[in-house]
Amino acid sequence: MIDYVRDGAEIYRRSFATIRAEADLDGLPADVARVAVRMIHACGMVDLVDDLDVAPGAVEAARAALLDGRPVLCDAAMVAAGITRRRLPARNEVICTLGDPRVPDLAARLGTTRSAAALDLWGDRLDSAVVAIGNAPTALFRLLELVAAGAPRPAAVLGIPVGFIGAAESKDALAASDLPHLVVRGRRGGSAMTAAAVNAIAAEDES
Repeated sequence: MIDYVRDGAEIYRRSFATIRAEADLDGLPADVARVAVRMIHACGMVDLVDDLDVAPGAVEAARAALLDGRPVLCDAAMVAAGITRRRLPARNEVICTLGDPRVPDLAARLGTTRSAAALDLWGDRLDSAVVAIGNAPTALFRLLELVAAGAPRPAAVLGIPVGFIGAAESKDALAASDLPHLVVRGRRGGSAMTAAAVNAIAAEDES
């Protein structure tokens, strides 16, 4: 028989202990450090902290929005699928409009990607919501365009798209805005990391 750890709780305990031992979390506020630990757990890169940029109060604002029952708006189904529903404090809605049948025509009309066009269907649900963008830089750019044009403001934006075209630039643009934000600078990001950030904000336990 192969000898390996089978106890899920023990795997979590050892994983988070390893991350806290290897990652440089000094200087991070406690709530941000807790989010960073879970994001590192999702990607295995302890140097992630070097690229983490969090506006003061952003994690607190996202947590308050969830406690108030506000929805989580996601750019991709993979982000939505990674959010652990039992961790959400108010049975919050998790919404991804990318699969809406109106999106292809909307994207063609706007001359943009489907990921970006899907955000135009968020409407008033954007008001004080937690936005989790973990896939498409175009979605993050579109969010900034919508807010600049007068769309409702979200409570916080987790802007963690991944890729080589526009990812770094979209996150720089978010960080330069006045929206409460959490970004991973550069090309790194992704759905797993973004869902992990939501899960960390939703509940403080590390199980």
